[in-house]
Amino acid sequence: TRRYALRDDQWERIKDFLPGQLGHVGANSKDNRLFVEAVLFRYRAGIPWRDLPERFGDFRVVHTRFSRWCKTGVWKRIFETLAEDADNEYAMIDSTIVRAHQHSAGAKKKQPGEEAIGRSRGGLSTKIHATVDALGNPTSFLLTPGQAHDLASADQLLPEVGAEMVIADKGTILKNSLSASWEVWEESYYPVKSNAKEPRIFDERGKDLYEARHLIENFFARLKQYRAIATRYDKRAVHFLGAVYLAAIVVWLN
Repeated sequence: TRRYALRDDQWERIKDFLPGQLGHVGANSKDNRLFVEAVLFRYRAGIPWRDLPERFGDFRVVHTRFSRWCKTGVWKRIFETLAEDADNEYAMIDSTIVRAHQHSAGAKKKQPGEEAIGRSRGGLSTKIHATVDALGNPTSFLLTPGQAHDLASADQLLPEVGAEMVIADKGTILKNSLSASWEVWEESYYPVKSNAKEPRIFDERGKDLYEARHLIENFFARLKQYRAIATRYDKRAVHFLGAVYLAAIVVWLN
C-alpha cells in the first residue's frame, strides 16, 4: 500500500526542488520520493523511526537523511517556494500548543529554551506559532517553549508578513509588541481586551474579518492530523520544525 503517500501531481510540483538532481554537485540522491514518503509516514502514523515499514529501507539511513535536510533547510526552502503564491489580501497569526512526550526531553542544550520545550501546568509542551494567508495556507512558523506568551512570536513573524492587514486574537497583538512592525500594515483587526488602557474601536468590518480566523484554526487542525506533530517526540527543535514545514508543504500541495 501507499498509505500517506504523495499523489503523482503533488510529487511533480516539488521533485525538482529536492537535493540530488542531475547537474547538482556530488552524487545523485536515490529514491527521493520513497524517502519523502517515509518521513510523511512516520509523522502521520506517529511511530518511532525504527518502526518504519521495511519497504522504506534502513530506518537509520532515513532518519540521518531527514536530519541533514532539516539542518540544511531543504524543507523550509520548498515551503517558502510554495508560499510565494500566498493570497495577501490579509493575514492571520495565532499559535497552538502540542504536548511533548517524555522521550523528547533530555537533549543537550547550550541555553534555556533552545529546543523549544517548556514545562507548564500540563507538563512538557511546545508552542507552534504560525501565520496564514487569506485562504488559510501557512506562510511562516516559529517554535517556542509551551509556556511562552504569544507576544514572543509577534515581533518575529509579523515583519515578514506581506499582507496589508492582519487578523489576530487578544493575546497576540498588543501595542508594545508592534513598536517595530506596526507600520507594516495599513489596518489590523483584533478584539479589544476589557482591561486595555487605550481602548480602540473594533468596528463592524473588523468583526466580519475576525470571523475569518477559523481558517487558521482549520490549518492547525490539519497540522495535528500528523500524530508525531500533535504529540512531539523529537528531541531537537530543528527536526520538529522540519516536520512542521513538511506537513505545511503537503497543505500547499492540496
